[in-house]
Amino acid sequence: MTDTAALQKCFSQAKLNGLTLRNRIIKAGTFEGKSPRGLPSADLVELHRRIGEGGTAMTNIAYCAAENNGRLHADMMYMHEYVREPLTQMIATIKTTGAAVCGQLSHAGAMSKNSEMDSWVVKGASIGPNMLGMAYGKFLCIGMTRPQIRERVQVMARAAAFMKSVGFDAIEIHFGHGYGLSQFMSPITNRRTDEYGGSVANRMRFPLEVLAAVRKAVGDDFPLLGKISMSDGVKGGTTYAESLEMARLLDEGGLDCLIASDGTSSMNPMLLFHGDSIQPGLVEHEKNPLMKVGLKMIGPKLFRHYPYRETYLIENALRMRDNFKRGAMCYIGGVSSNESIARVMTSGFDFIQLGRPLLYDPDFVKNAMADAAYVNGCTHCNQCAGLIEAPGGIRCTLR
Repeated sequence: MTDTAALQKCFSQAKLNGLTLRNRIIKAGTFEGKSPRGLPSADLVELHRRIGEGGTAMTNIAYCAAENNGRLHADMMYMHEYVREPLTQMIATIKTTGAAVCGQLSHAGAMSKNSEMDSWVVKGASIGPNMLGMAYGKFLCIGMTRPQIRERVQVMARAAAFMKSVGFDAIEIHFGHGYGLSQFMSPITNRRTDEYGGSVANRMRFPLEVLAAVRKAVGDDFPLLGKISMSDGVKGGTTYAESLEMARLLDEGGLDCLIASDGTSSMNPMLLFHGDSIQPGLVEHEKNPLMKVGLKMIGPKLFRHYPYRETYLIENALRMRDNFKRGAMCYIGGVSSNESIARVMTSGFDFIQLGRPLLYDPDFVKNAMADAAYVNGCTHCNQCAGLIEAPGGIRCTLR
């Protein structure tokens, strides 16, 4: 029998710093592929409006790049005056449903194929290949100098201030999945020998400087969430043991809510998802012939198989809870039923992020509140994720 008290906890109001949410369900920040030429489309607005209408407490606009050079490609928004009016309108429309709106603040760092970058060379933690850009003639990443690190900290802070000014209720800083901040946190991409490399404390220096600058830009009462990867899922990368220390440092740095995800988009993406491989969809919709061949060749090594099971990240996420004591913990990873919601709530988590189940059923929250035995129909086929660069972006192929 599902724990009624645990469900009541999930579907009751909750505070996140200065923000009151109507329940504890938050949309996960998963790039939607619905911002052609870097502008929010009507489909993007409707996706999030519909999720808000379905009862979700806070939806999450994914991959809001801090600057033009922080985009993975040119069909992503970046936080600049050009997008102020449509972004303000989109957020206002979503809020008519009663949902709060979060924005996922991100930077590509060493990994970009953005055709509108102002340079053919990307900048990250250390010198190395630009794996995403190679098929597009952008071969190299260079390690940032100290002045460039200081400037990027300010870039992130300015983007956060912009996001608050257009109406976002909260910001999720993306510390995970192999993107710009994660590249400093991981020993496989950070081979620096200065104060920004080496020990966990040194590798966390730049992410913590970003957190402090963002906090100063948005104020003490504004909710700041952060998503990290508990491991890179590859030899030589961030380990589960190291991420415990990272969680402690982010807690001490004033992060309001930690989202404990897993894996990296560039080295082990299926650790994020579990279930069927996303490779077929990515290959089908890839427009660059060289990239298409590359995805086929590296498929078995990159897209490893992790069978889906409910709450598949909970064991390692529970360990994070012990190191993140001041702020709230948000669980992500395989919650498709009220039984799983109850398990997460009774395990001591404060919030739950959902991705695929909300694509399948935007009314997830309303239906779960109405039926204690609710089970979402998502099969975790992951075809939605394979549509990330398809025309129109992600959607549930079963509906």
